[in-house]
Amino acid sequence: MLLPSPIRLLALRLWPHHRALLAGLWVLVQLLYLGKFHGPHFANDSARYLQYATNIAERGYFEPGHNLRYVLYPLFQSLWLRLGLGWWGIVMGQMTVSALATRAIYQGTQRLANGADGAAALATLAFIAWPDIQQFNVFLLTESLFISLVALSFEAFTRIRLGRPRDWAWLLLALALAALARPNGFMVALAAGLAGFDALRRARDRRPWRTALLLLVLLSPLLWAGLNHQLATYYLMDTYQRGELIFRYQLWAVHQTAPLNMPPAGTGPVARVLYFGVHNPAYLGRLMLGKLFVFVSYLKPHYSLAHRVVGVMVLWPAYWLAARATRRTGIWRPARVFLAAVFLLQTAIIMLTVDDWDVRFLAPVLPVVFVLASLELAARWPQVASPKVRTGLPTPPRPGGRRYG
Repeated sequence: MLLPSPIRLLALRLWPHHRALLAGLWVLVQLLYLGKFHGPHFANDSARYLQYATNIAERGYFEPGHNLRYVLYPLFQSLWLRLGLGWWGIVMGQMTVSALATRAIYQGTQRLANGADGAAALATLAFIAWPDIQQFNVFLLTESLFISLVALSFEAFTRIRLGRPRDWAWLLLALALAALARPNGFMVALAAGLAGFDALRRARDRRPWRTALLLLVLLSPLLWAGLNHQLATYYLMDTYQRGELIFRYQLWAVHQTAPLNMPPAGTGPVARVLYFGVHNPAYLGRLMLGKLFVFVSYLKPHYSLAHRVVGVMVLWPAYWLAARATRRTGIWRPARVFLAAVFLLQTAIIMLTVDDWDVRFLAPVLPVVFVLASLELAARWPQVASPKVRTGLPTPPRPGGRRYG
């Protein structure tokens, strides 16, 4: 696959400056969204986060119940409110964390590509340019912080290959913060755990694997209680009965063909879902498949035709490339498992709950799709993914051996 000569020559000329160009593009995108939304954007759920943050900043009061599942974001907001910087301080803070996340995408992808810059540049470009990621930096919502924490967790995960204690500490911190940012944030830590279990399973010494399984069995009551706690403030049975694929949107809904067998009163949240699935398997299957399509297809009914076309032309091939990358043995296997698990666990959560009218639930996991897709592109067409390869000249040595940024 060859690029036209003028484009190829331009790429070769600009390639030595690609990091600076990506940084400039990131700044430009932030300015464009600040202009588009006229500064910090107050959205549908902003009021409850800001009220929670005000209570923390003024009285140190942490509201119980459903809002406690988003505690990190109001705490983050309260810091800027306490400093007297208001909404602009919150947005500038979100942009600062997003800048670190953008750097993390580059470094983590570069590390998985064994130091090559091509895949890293492609993944970072997609992270910056995709409109439904960076726009959240100006929203007074949890999405910006959560997207950034997913990216930072990814980069931290790629570091643990070196086995240094500080890298493990940083990974645990990033996973803990992601878990506190949103109710589904635990899935990032769960993805890391699955990657760890896979690594233990494939090790020659099976004793750590057996020990981990035993520990998982012993902790299962605690895990069950934790999952029940997370689901306690959600009314899943109501959305199931309404057949909703998108929350509070009835034009796209699954209709019942027979009366539903509902769980008895007093049943726990997780048990209710299991009971409903066992007694209404065909209906729940239709619901889950519908939510799967709505979630990954990008064909939201509220979007314009152009928005949908761009999504299909970019995301659908990216999904295919990402799936192919999960089978590439040249990519560190634990990272492949981690990245795939982040996307699949989020998808499973949406299939069991309900999707939103926009891509607030898809945006946090798009970075892992872009990383995997970029690694696959770099493996298939290294001459395109890394224009410097086409010069025919050797890459200048880096001081101190291989450096991963």
